[in-house]
Amino acid sequence: MQKKNLGIKILTASLLTAVMVSANATNSEATLEDILMKKGIITKEEWVEIREGHKQHQQEAEKIVDKKVEAKLSEKIESDFPVKAEWGKKGFRLETRDGNWATNLQWRAQMRYTNPFNGDPRQVDDFKNTEESTFELRRVRMKIGGHGYRPWLKYYFEVDLQPTRDSDDDSADSSSRLIDWRITLDKFKWAALRVGQWKIDYNRERVDSSGRQEFVERSIVNRIFTVDRQMGVELRGHLFPGSPTDMRYYVGAFTGEGRGVSNDDNNLMYMGRFQWNFLGRDLKWRQTDVEYHKKPAGSLAFAGATNVGRCTRWSSSGCGNLDGFTSPSDAANGQFKVEQMMQEFAFKWRGLAIQEEFHWKTIEDRVFDTKSHLRGSYAQIGYFFHDLFPIVPKPLEFAFRYAFVEEPNETDISKENTREEYTAALNWFFAGHNNKLTLDVSHLTLEDTVLDQTVDDQRVRFQWDVSF
Repeated sequence: MQKKNLGIKILTASLLTAVMVSANATNSEATLEDILMKKGIITKEEWVEIREGHKQHQQEAEKIVDKKVEAKLSEKIESDFPVKAEWGKKGFRLETRDGNWATNLQWRAQMRYTNPFNGDPRQVDDFKNTEESTFELRRVRMKIGGHGYRPWLKYYFEVDLQPTRDSDDDSADSSSRLIDWRITLDKFKWAALRVGQWKIDYNRERVDSSGRQEFVERSIVNRIFTVDRQMGVELRGHLFPGSPTDMRYYVGAFTGEGRGVSNDDNNLMYMGRFQWNFLGRDLKWRQTDVEYHKKPAGSLAFAGATNVGRCTRWSSSGCGNLDGFTSPSDAANGQFKVEQMMQEFAFKWRGLAIQEEFHWKTIEDRVFDTKSHLRGSYAQIGYFFHDLFPIVPKPLEFAFRYAFVEEPNETDISKENTREEYTAALNWFFAGHNNKLTLDVSHLTLEDTVLDQTVDDQRVRFQWDVSF
């Protein structure tokens, strides 16, 4: 009611002011509310209220103008500047407006504590010499990838910056090294061509990035059966996606000498993999179901590889030898013919992740006329129990793995040793695989047939894996 009376007073005063021109002329800078207060039409309190109202309306108008100007400037800058920048799961991303050029840059590191040994003991002496408690930088990597000229012309390379070394190793063993470089022509889903050096698509456990693992490290199977990084060419494709016959295939030819080494003969490594996504949904190369698949997804795969050369095993360091076999530096050209096969199963659904592989490998030594047979397998399961019991923290995953390896004895390759691994793990995901803590505890055993001795020990590992 008071505001209504004030409005009537203002209207009345306005009419009076229009007539009293001479009064306004005496003070040209006086405002309407000043004149009204002098005439006694409004009180000083009402005068203050009117002045504050004017200021408030003016400030609101200025804010609206500022926002519109800022929006127009941002829109102009965005439309005229050719490159946009953002951050995502693959790190920092620079991309042109036309979508033809893009680069992702990411840094990652694994900081690890282990006790009583930081590797997988393979011989009886390894179990006995267990006085080792260590911190290490397991992997410090820089990843750069994206596409150029067209979105389907993709590139990627990865540098291992400073691997930790043992005290008796040469300093060169800790120098930076280029481990991945590749270009992929990915225009068609049913047929893509890749050239370069990378972990070829043989088995899931090895191709799964070390930063996308469910445990601190891969199983004891990995060292024996991985074909790891190779230089070569591969044809790959995704057929009938989304259907019951959804499948992927990979076929390739490689030097067979491992990372960063040119071929020294006419022999090549040949590899093929066939994968059936039996539920019509594809599974990415990563472990755990931290993404939480609302619909079940599974795959069944088979792969095979063959090579003639100096190598009996491969790793990120390149060509190597299994225990009991001649080292590559001492082996003759084409001394070893290696043939291997693999069966694989993977499944994810609502926080549950299951993964399994079975490997067969034959090594024919053409110099000493021997033939060795190796077998190995692992099976692992992980689950986020929060879905069943809300009291369990949502980022916490429980996991368990069993693995075994049957391999030639180091001193007599005609006899077989058996190793087993039992590992339980806890994962805490701060930001998916990009920022997580992993604690795992293993019980490891070795049955040595030559020494007729069985030994065992436990191992604890704790790791922070983070990517930026």
